[in-house]
Amino acid sequence: MRAGFRVAGVAACCMLLMATCGFAPPMSQIVGSDVIVTAAPAYEPLAALRGGERFPKGAQLLLIRGGKAEPLVADFAASADASVSFDGRSVLFAGKKLVGDSWQIWELTLADRKVRQVVSSSGDAIRPFYLPGWRVVYAQRTPQAFQMESARLIESKTFDEIEPAGTKAIFPLSYLGASAVPADVLRDGRILFEAGFPLGDGTTPEMFLVYSDGSGVESYRCDHPAVSASARWGGRQLKSGDVVFTHGTSLARFTSPLAHEEPVIVPHGDYAGAIAETASGDWLVSARESASAKFALKMWKPGTGTMQAVIARAGENLVEPVVISAHERPRRHPSALHDWNYANLLALDARVSRDGALKGVPVSVRLESQDATGNSVAMGTALVEQDGSFFVRAPADRAIRFVLLDAKGAVLRQEHGWFWIRSGEQRICVGCHAGPEHAAENRVPDVLLRTTTPVDLSGVAAQPLQRGGN
Repeated sequence: MRAGFRVAGVAACCMLLMATCGFAPPMSQIVGSDVIVTAAPAYEPLAALRGGERFPKGAQLLLIRGGKAEPLVADFAASADASVSFDGRSVLFAGKKLVGDSWQIWELTLADRKVRQVVSSSGDAIRPFYLPGWRVVYAQRTPQAFQMESARLIESKTFDEIEPAGTKAIFPLSYLGASAVPADVLRDGRILFEAGFPLGDGTTPEMFLVYSDGSGVESYRCDHPAVSASARWGGRQLKSGDVVFTHGTSLARFTSPLAHEEPVIVPHGDYAGAIAETASGDWLVSARESASAKFALKMWKPGTGTMQAVIARAGENLVEPVVISAHERPRRHPSALHDWNYANLLALDARVSRDGALKGVPVSVRLESQDATGNSVAMGTALVEQDGSFFVRAPADRAIRFVLLDAKGAVLRQEHGWFWIRSGEQRICVGCHAGPEHAAENRVPDVLLRTTTPVDLSGVAAQPLQRGGN
């Protein structure tokens, strides 16, 4: 029996060596391509949503090639958040040249390992992704936690031809009093990002969408989790178009035919999210057996009951795997914004909601925004037509929300979170929190039969709201 235990122990050690020291089959045989992964002694995936540090003990990007791991940028004090370009030739990443530096955005050319700085700022800049049109999106630390920004990848006169005149080299994409951090860029050109739910005012991680000019912000799905245990983060899009994400102890997906998430049946464990899909359709996942263990890189063939160990490192978490290969360039969103300080919002039927029927008849709608200290302010009210429609002018590039009122001014329904509308944006919604799966009826709303001029609630006479009042 003792000999048997010795044999088992030796076998276990050999398996660990195979995973950590390069004796396993080469990565190219297992995955089909080289891989970049972030290695970190400590990893707090949701810290950025609280304005904190995800890698409190540092991090380093590793290039896994031929079954061996080597630093991607050896002369950096810290590096993380790799994102491969559409042609597979370069990599964006967040890095610190020196220990005391802030995280900044850099680009590395894989052929010669040359590195250049893309974004230089006074605060941390993290989680970069390539955008079509020679731009990048990333999260920039601001006094309001992390906010998404878009920056030019390079400076060139060519931008005068591909961008509207006057487009800034760097401009914000989110306008909240809480963090918004990009998670992926979808093939349709929209940015998948993480924030607390309710948006801008909650603590449960959830996923949202926005176009590359900051317009059209919305929930990815409106089947929002009721408890923090169902928090969703780490979303990545597959070649099928599905978006796979994690709840921490499980994986799930959003698929086009369904208005709600669908579970992914995977082996028991903890999952760090941000999976990578290989050319064969297998998934590279960061997984661990328990909360006290470290995340290792594993391969999983969807539909099977086991995972294959790819690489593990003693004392380090291996997260955010990225396959080095060319991939489809997302569609470039043609922006229709204007240099205005307002935007127009048309609601087709404010009575339509996933929350069910109203317990009264909406007569007016109040628009609320936030002042510089984050307090709610009333921007005014507008009439709600008998068919539930209303048309208002709202302040641009500020957090806003709506409240439905009855004939006595009592609240019938209100948004608990916030959203924003960009300068010059013309936006139409089906109803209040109706969900993206609802389509508009083919009719002209009553408000446009009465007038085509929106009620101006853009902030001429904003008044602070009284505590506890409606």
